[in-house]
Amino acid sequence: MRTRRFPKSRKLILFLGDMILISVAYILATSIVLNREIIFANIYLYSGMLPVIMVISGLLLNINGLYSIARKRFAEIILSTVVATLCTFILVMALSFFFYESAYSRGVIAVSSILQIALLTVWRYMGWRLEQKLHSCRTVMLIGSPGECDHVYNRLRLQPQLQLKLKYICTDMEQSDWRKAAEKIDVIILCPEMRHRYKVAVINYCHKAGKTVLLVPNTYEIFCTGAVLDKIDDIPVFRAPSLYPSLEVRTLKRLLDIVVAGIGFACALPFMVLTAIAIKIFDPGPILYSQIRTGKNGKKFRVYKFRTMRVDAEKYTGPMLAQENDPRITKLGNFLRTVRLDELPQIWNVVIGDMSIVGPRPERPFFVEKFVQETPEYAYRHNVKPGITGMAQVYGKYNTTAFDKLVYDLMYIEKCGMLTDLAIIIQTVKVLFTKSATEGTGSVQKPLDVDKYDIGKDVFGDF
Repeated sequence: MRTRRFPKSRKLILFLGDMILISVAYILATSIVLNREIIFANIYLYSGMLPVIMVISGLLLNINGLYSIARKRFAEIILSTVVATLCTFILVMALSFFFYESAYSRGVIAVSSILQIALLTVWRYMGWRLEQKLHSCRTVMLIGSPGECDHVYNRLRLQPQLQLKLKYICTDMEQSDWRKAAEKIDVIILCPEMRHRYKVAVINYCHKAGKTVLLVPNTYEIFCTGAVLDKIDDIPVFRAPSLYPSLEVRTLKRLLDIVVAGIGFACALPFMVLTAIAIKIFDPGPILYSQIRTGKNGKKFRVYKFRTMRVDAEKYTGPMLAQENDPRITKLGNFLRTVRLDELPQIWNVVIGDMSIVGPRPERPFFVEKFVQETPEYAYRHNVKPGITGMAQVYGKYNTTAFDKLVYDLMYIEKCGMLTDLAIIIQTVKVLFTKSATEGTGSVQKPLDVDKYDIGKDVFGDF
């Protein structure tokens, strides 16, 4: 297995290259838009804006994951670069209006942003090609139940850029010689339902043998990640987190919600008017659609959305989750869901305090009861206000399983705060342009032939 050498050094080189190219783009833009007399007369004004642009750009590039590009598709890298630069453009434009009013040329910012996208894309491509050469394909062994392995396998095959090739599956730790199989692979992935003692054995083995181990967490392990070390006399103990934000965090989140909702409503108003007109023209019926959802502490509230389904879509079917190619969704509704315009009326839910900008997505009481019965930890999602966007929406997809979304939601509740919310809001911009983020449940999955890979069948060949 080829190990990753000097990853931090490569990130530093990537960062320094970014700063140099951002500076070059800004200097070129200044030279193109302004003449020399204006530049020399306002040298402090224009030179003072460059450090601001560099700091904001660096933060946004990092938030969009552009300093860990080894296992990403290049299309994703381009999209992240464009989103980071676009957000930088908006923030710098706002700052220039606030501090300098009409004294500063906004053309410099616009041209600089265009040049920045071009230069950073070329720079990222060079770094991405280098990472591809430094990383070879890695073989994988899955350990877990057949159903869990099937789920992980179908996700692996959709991410070829990860260069992870399934070689073995272990469904019986007692009867299989998993150590013998592990000698021939690079990465071991542990599924959540494995018994704790088996996980400990595999992790210890991987540390000694220099193997990479990936752990798909269960809710118990999520609680452990946020645990605080304490002691009883000389006995070390972990104090599990309460999974309930403090008063300070809730206050800051509410202030952020009010500010973002106000700005968001002003920016979204033209799109909301156009969407309402489009629904009236192409799909006669109510413009808005309201539905009872479960909010903080289990309180019911009415959520508002632009209607994307046919009128009385569930009259004969009853409550259903959105499916792949769902016949209930209209053509216009499919477009609105793709670009997330159907969610805009929920800004009102944020204003009146039923929702937050960032938080777990609110679900219907019918499905909440079902999920809580299947996974009691699902109830912890209601320790915070539901949100328009959230960690599950940024890192998952629309068709991500309820359990996997729950993992993201619980991780968010542990880490929620103003900085976390700002990062998720920025990353949500990228999600708007990602088609897989709006796919319904029930996507076609390729059946996994467990017998072909199961080491319990004494299969140790190369595939």
